[in-house]
Amino acid sequence: MSLSPDDIKVGEVRESVLVDDLKRTRIVQYAGASGDFNPLHTDERFAVEAAGYPGVFAHGMLTMGMTGRVLTDWVGTEALLRYGVRFKAQVWPGDTLTATATVESIEDTPSGPVAHFTLRTVNQDGAEVVSGTAAARLEP
Repeated sequence: MSLSPDDIKVGEVRESVLVDDLKRTRIVQYAGASGDFNPLHTDERFAVEAAGYPGVFAHGMLTMGMTGRVLTDWVGTEALLRYGVRFKAQVWPGDTLTATATVESIEDTPSGPVAHFTLRTVNQDGAEVVSGTAAARLEP
């Protein structure tokens, strides 16, 4: 997949539902895949009794990875030059997450055109859980 500056416009927006009703199973699968077995994400009793949370919650990096899909589904993984996020709120089992990518600018660089994006992921209540930026190479 490759996009040219003619295929994408400043102000263009893509939205994607990343997960509908996040399951604890998916959180535990991510723990296994990442090797991050922090008990805040995997041990209900620890999360509630020792840490004072209402229960276990998703890894930030799981949310970051899911958020990136809105962008890679649009521009492709091979075009991605930069991707970074800020974690704004926890993601809980049962949450539905929707990500939005917006083209902020398209820049001509010596190595070719680059699109700059802002990213935002919200839960089912509209609360922002992740915000971020990214850049992707476009075909000349």
